[in-house]
Formats: sequence, structure tokens, C-alpha cells
Amino acid sequence: MTERDLEPLPPLLQRYLRRAGVLGKPRVLGFRARFHGRFRQGLDGRWMAFRSEQRNFLAPSARLFLMRASLFGLPIDGYHDFVGAHARFRVRVFSLLDVVDGRGPQMNRSETVTILNDLCVLAPAALIEAPVRWTTIAAHALRGVYTRGDQTIAAVLTFDAQGDLVDFVSEDRSYSADGKTFRRLAWSTPLRGHRDFAGLRLPERGDAIWKTPEGDFVYGEFNLDELEYFPSARGAKASPGR
Repeated sequence: MTERDLEPLPPLLQRYLRRAGVLGKPRVLGFRARFHGRFRQGLDGRWMAFRSEQRNFLAPSARLFLMRASLFGLPIDGYHDFVGAHARFRVRVFSLLDVVDGRGPQMNRSETVTILNDLCVLAPAALIEAPVRWTTIAAHALRGVYTRGDQTIAAVLTFDAQGDLVDFVSEDRSYSADGKTFRRLAWSTPLRGHRDFAGLRLPERGDAIWKTPEGDFVYGEFNLDELEYFPSARGAKASPGR
């Protein structure tokens, strides 16, 4: 990727991509990421320690995300898959019993937001060719309108004075504890601890927040442990707990 590739993009995004270090790197076809942290299902749920692995592909677009956790000693698996036009989210106990099985138009829309978040946070080089229409809305903020298939969503990206991405907010994601009922809420992923992963400067830590009328509800705390881009065999690892 070269300076010429950045020319069609707004200055804030150009600055972010230079800061991340995408110039001179191969174009991104996909990636694998591993996290650890803690998570809670439901606005009054208990925290669970988790480890997760995901694989994203750009063309055709696909996202596969597996989270493994435990609650009161019970092993719990959470699995998101978004391949083609349909997204699905399942929570399974003992790897046998489905207790949540979410799908449908609102799940498709919500997971489209998640895919754009993944690109912005974990694969910024992919934004050069992603189907996003950008508008500068403030000195340190951009609004992006992203289209994937029949879904079009929007998000606001906020950068700090140095050019690092520090927040992503979208009004197009819906909260669901059971996979059947959905509640439209603003969704935010504040980011921090930027450092080197796979040759790029990326955030090491991020939270997942629902913005409810009663205040911000943090339901996930994610720590990036490992990131590998496709088709490169290079990876970058961080020791858990850093």
C-alpha cells in the first residue's frame, strides 16, 4: 500500500492509517485474532472470564467468532457467524444445550456494525478499499456509512491528538440477552493501550458498552493477545494479562 492509495480518503483517516503503519504493507485479505478478558450476558448478568478466537475474511465478507467462558463452573460457548446475508448468535452450555439462538434482520444489522468495527480496529488497511462513505464531522471525528449486502449502517470514529483511534460509536446495533427480543441502543468501543501487533500500531485493550438511558453499561472487556493477517504467516503475540 502506498501514499497514492490514501489520496481518496479524508485527512483524518489518512493520518490514522499512517499512524497505524499500513504504508508499505501488503493488502489485507483477512485475519485471525485472539482475546482474553471478561464478559457478561444481560444488563444484570455476572462477569465471566473468557478467551476467544475469531476469523474475518474480506472478499467475500465473513466473520466467525468463538468465545469460551464459564459461569458457576459451567462451561459456556458463545458463537457468532456471519457468512453471506445471514448472521447468527448461539450460546451453548456444556457444548450441548443451546440457551440462546439469535438470528433475523436485527441480528444481520447488528453484526454488520460489528464487522465495520473489526475493520476499523483490527484491520485498518482494509479501510482503503472497504465500501465506506466518509464524512468529517469534527476536528477529530469521522462518520462512516458502510454497506454490506442489503445492510447499510453508520458509525462515528474518534481519534486522539496523535491520530490513534480511541472510540467507535454506532446507533445501528441492537442489544439482545435472549436472541429473541432486541432493543436498539447506541454501542461504543473505547480503545486504549496502542502498540505493535503484526507490524501495525493497534489498540491492545477495548471495552464494549451499551449506552442505556440509565447510563453506560460495560458488558465486555477485551485484551488483544494475538493477531495474524492473511495470507501472511507473520503473527504478533502478547503475554496474557499485560
